[in-house]
Amino acid sequence: MMKVVFAPLLFVLLGVWTTTTTTDAFTTSSSLGNRNRKMMTTTTTATTLAAVSRRDALLGSAFGLASLVAAPQMASAGTEPPSQADIERIKIGYKQIEYLLDNFEQETTVCRENGGECKRDADPVRKALGLRSTTDPLFQIDKVFNKVKNMDLDPDKLESFFDATENWNTAMNMSNSMAFISQFGEYNPGGGKDEVLKYLEESRKQVVLAKDALRTILDCLGEQV
Repeated sequence: MMKVVFAPLLFVLLGVWTTTTTTDAFTTSSSLGNRNRKMMTTTTTATTLAAVSRRDALLGSAFGLASLVAAPQMASAGTEPPSQADIERIKIGYKQIEYLLDNFEQETTVCRENGGECKRDADPVRKALGLRSTTDPLFQIDKVFNKVKNMDLDPDKLESFFDATENWNTAMNMSNSMAFISQFGEYNPGGGKDEVLKYLEESRKQVVLAKDALRTILDCLGEQV
């Protein structure tokens, strides 16, 4: 009877031991697998970071090299004196203004064909001052004036030069304003042809001042017209 009773118990205990051993082995194997996966993940991450670091280093080096190449070009762009072509622009602009003033009424009068009605037009004033087109000689001429600081200019002439550039800007802006107003003087309330002539004359006076400023600028640069 004892053998019959203990035999099943032995098998039960043996089964429990076997199950526990198998479970432990599975747990150990799973732990090893997890560690291996962690090691593989760590290795992959390290490899990726290394690749990114190399890429960033290469990009950084390329950017630094590009900066070194571009820096002298940018620096030279701000340190160049006026070229001869720049000086010629001032001369041509001066002559155009001089011609406009010598022929002011003719240049600012537009007549219709076949003996039609004539009217005054201030547009030639704005063109002579470089305010109509990028091809006008005096278009953004202040950029040329700014280059003069890079010239070996007589210190005694510097003050006169900068005063003349300020006078130019003031006269140019005032003349432009008066010319613009004259274009609509005939149509404004209380306006008429007299108003057109009034503001056109004010514009002309400012052109005279602009011409004098250019003359001084050319003298400071040692240029003859």
